[in-house]
Amino acid sequence: MKNFRIGQIVPSSNTTMETEIPAMLTSRYAEFPDERFTFHSARMRMMHVTPEELKNMDVASDRCALELSDARCDVMAYACLVAIMSQGRGYHRVSQERLARITEQNNAPTPVLSSAGALIDAIHVQGYKKVAIITPYMKPLTQTVIDYIEDSGIEVTDSISLEVSDNLAVGRLDPANLVGHADRLNISGADAVVLSACVQMPSLPSIQVVEDRLDRPVFSAATSTVYQMLKTLGLKAKVPSAGYLLSGAF
Repeated sequence: MKNFRIGQIVPSSNTTMETEIPAMLTSRYAEFPDERFTFHSARMRMMHVTPEELKNMDVASDRCALELSDARCDVMAYACLVAIMSQGRGYHRVSQERLARITEQNNAPTPVLSSAGALIDAIHVQGYKKVAIITPYMKPLTQTVIDYIEDSGIEVTDSISLEVSDNLAVGRLDPANLVGHADRLNISGADAVVLSACVQMPSLPSIQVVEDRLDRPVFSAATSTVYQMLKTLGLKAKVPSAGYLLSGAF
């Protein structure tokens, strides 16, 4: 039996990543019966998705990485996309390297990834150049995300901002409503759809539904994070009914 400890650094008001990540990884047990995962989190204080709170929250990620490294996790994810992207272009690499050094200094060297970096990498690994996205953010923050993605050589052809600033309210959004929101996206020029460019907006139950409906690859910040977790652990990147990215093709 292979046992893996999954660590996540999450905003204090985030409720979704500790739901969707375990749901995806434990759904593999039927096909990969020799795998088992346990899940461990450390929290950074944040209630409203504003630039000021995001910046203050990011400072706490160092403490969270240190605390999680005490548990000797096998992989660690900074699970807040916009907190990274709002700090400036390429910041996911800066953050990941800094947090990895903190784990090393605690004699517990741990691979550190981020949802922001995972989303960018997921687009590149699938060979896409153009995506349409849905976010829960206010429009200025959505534009920040668009700028970050486009700085990585990917065009955002269309976007929808649901304009929910309260992070708890974002976590309570009904993922079934994403089907209708996706219908409003202009996907004529898009290679794929990012159904939730936010790790707090629930989307997992609708990923496969929207992918089948639109006949386009559909993924999210959360499914991208799981993809990178599995690749980092040397495991097959396959999760049932979670979209093409996690079909085992990559």
